[in-house]
Amino acid sequence: MKKLIFVLLTVVGCMTAAAVNNGLTEWVNPTIGTGGHGHVFLGANVPFGYVQLGPTEHTRGWDWCSGYHTSDSVLIGFGHQHLSGTGIGDLGDVALLPVTSRDQREVIFSHNDETVRPGYYAVTLREGDAPYVKVELTATQRTGMHRYTFNSGEETLQLILDLGQGIGWDSPEMVRAMRVTPRTIEGFRISKGWAQRQYSFFVMEFNQDVRIEHLNGDTTTLITTKNTGQPLLVKVGLSPLNILNARKNLKQENPGWDFDKVARDADAAWEKELGKIAITTDNEDDKTVFYTALYHTMVAPSVFCDVNGEYLGADGKSHRGDFINYTTLSLWDTYRAAHPLQTLIHREKQRDMAQTFLHIFEQQGKLPVWHLMGNETDCMVGNPGVPVLADLVLKGFDVDKEAALKAMVASAMLDERSMGLLKQYGYIPYDLEEDKETVARGLEYALADWCIAQVAKQVGDKENFNYFDKRSRSYQHYFDKQSRFMRGKDSKGNFRDLKEFDPLSTKHRNDDYCEGNAWQYTWLVPHDVHGLVDLFGSEKAFVSKLDSLFIVEGDMGEEASPDVSGLIGQYAHGNEPSHHIIYMYNYVGQPWKAAQLVRRVLREQYRNDLDGLSGNEDVGQMSAWYILSSIGLYQEEPAGGKYIIGSPLFNEARINVGDRKTFTVKAMNNSDKNIYVQSAKLNGKRYDKSYIDYRDIIAGGTLELTMGPKPSKWGTNKKNRP
Repeated sequence: MKKLIFVLLTVVGCMTAAAVNNGLTEWVNPTIGTGGHGHVFLGANVPFGYVQLGPTEHTRGWDWCSGYHTSDSVLIGFGHQHLSGTGIGDLGDVALLPVTSRDQREVIFSHNDETVRPGYYAVTLREGDAPYVKVELTATQRTGMHRYTFNSGEETLQLILDLGQGIGWDSPEMVRAMRVTPRTIEGFRISKGWAQRQYSFFVMEFNQDVRIEHLNGDTTTLITTKNTGQPLLVKVGLSPLNILNARKNLKQENPGWDFDKVARDADAAWEKELGKIAITTDNEDDKTVFYTALYHTMVAPSVFCDVNGEYLGADGKSHRGDFINYTTLSLWDTYRAAHPLQTLIHREKQRDMAQTFLHIFEQQGKLPVWHLMGNETDCMVGNPGVPVLADLVLKGFDVDKEAALKAMVASAMLDERSMGLLKQYGYIPYDLEEDKETVARGLEYALADWCIAQVAKQVGDKENFNYFDKRSRSYQHYFDKQSRFMRGKDSKGNFRDLKEFDPLSTKHRNDDYCEGNAWQYTWLVPHDVHGLVDLFGSEKAFVSKLDSLFIVEGDMGEEASPDVSGLIGQYAHGNEPSHHIIYMYNYVGQPWKAAQLVRRVLREQYRNDLDGLSGNEDVGQMSAWYILSSIGLYQEEPAGGKYIIGSPLFNEARINVGDRKTFTVKAMNNSDKNIYVQSAKLNGKRYDKSYIDYRDIIAGGTLELTMGPKPSKWGTNKKNRP
């Protein structure tokens, strides 16, 4: 532990000293989440960039899904694409590695020699105790840039271009590297992994003449050049379509050779996006955690189109659109908080997001489930693309409502992924589904169906409203009134034998739940909290069970999913199915309990540390929960924009909601003891509701919360509950 703390302090110190300006980027510590199970990307990128250029290590297990873990000290290259916070590893494409001999394929490095800030990464590589090269990386949306400053004693400089190494599941199927001019190498890498068919076309330019030698077919290429005493610069343009587009991307986004300017521009891009929320706090660690979390929410989704508007569609064909196409859509995670956060601070991007979803539907016949590099991975359960698209419709974004409803209905009426059984039985019988996880699937489908019903209602489609409104209540089939848990039910309508039922068990992908247990999944009804209360028979019984969730402890079994982490009792903050649960207290008139738990999670499970996340980042969702909760708001229902008021961590948060409007949350008398809302005002007028609507937020104004050390009656009256 002492060593880890030392490394963190060293990196943070370097980061501050090397910062380009005195702005918000100085408060970002990209090393948060590189330890433990955070799985975050570390390297150089710009907000929502196609390129994530950074160090890649050997895959040594689950914690290397991003290609990097702080416990490791062996590099195999600096790849141009990485994932951040996922539970599966992929990418690592087009990796360069400076070496001292032609046979070298890895290098030892020290975290003490790393410097990192938004848009910039550097490390000094040593041979023994002597440094032989300083590696610096920066990026634009679709290009990466390298600067290698070698030891002056080296006569010949050597780089390995590795097109074979991938991260996790990824492996090459076809690669090519060709020197087309003395200073240009072009090629491609076609690989198979989580993304079944991934294309990376590249153009690589150098600031001096180079020679190449293929050492292992085209998989490994040795690049050599003379040491001129000046840094060796390399620019790399990428495209998922062809070399011509990679060349266009490079020419438009990075035409010159000024590395420092590209790094400054990357810093400025991050500064602009981070500036969408301004917080007031005296706690420097809190400020670092906040802006790092905001940074992590913008690593992805990733731009997935070239500068000329062309993009690789879900059908594997080239398309051209009048919108920015996106990929890396981890929707089972991000529909819960990351996308609702986007609708507040990235409103200008939401038309493009909707167009991305609708075109994916046209090309593959359903909305995205977990889309990666133009591939549908079908990872995780439910129809998580539905809540995101429905949320955009219900919030009034520029979306073709009829087209959106058509896409949602068609996606929900397929026979795949247990939906055929759902249509036949009204629930998913566990004895007819080989892939198990029937409770998780059914609950996720129910909340997505509710979203479809709300859109159908808005467009006046009574038939679809009635059908999906009814289907949204299918969660009731899984509720066992005897045990008061959501449980698997067979095709005859019988629950599993209680003697064989263990509510603590989290057998990984081998029971009724998905990355969770009965204690966690019983609450997955965010779209109909009051309906769930009715199943318990009374608010008192509901609250009693909910209170128990945060107290009960026990063994989850040897086969427990590693995702079930960040436990408070059986509440698992380290994984997404639990993220909405705390805010249910507002629905039953006990917002003070939500306040207490929100503050506990904010304080205990997010830290300015290498192991600063209680679970893997999941492409921004873990951090989005922190951002929304720390400013005092959280969208409980999966679509529509009803933000629950919790307990803001900061004295003031000013949110740029677009159209030159700002929404401010002020917490008066706020402290670690004064965590309970005593009273509230919205734009100077008394406000008694324990929630606020999206339209009130984007209209701009001020929500003023007076905080105190004891629970109050604010928000407890039934008419003031969500």
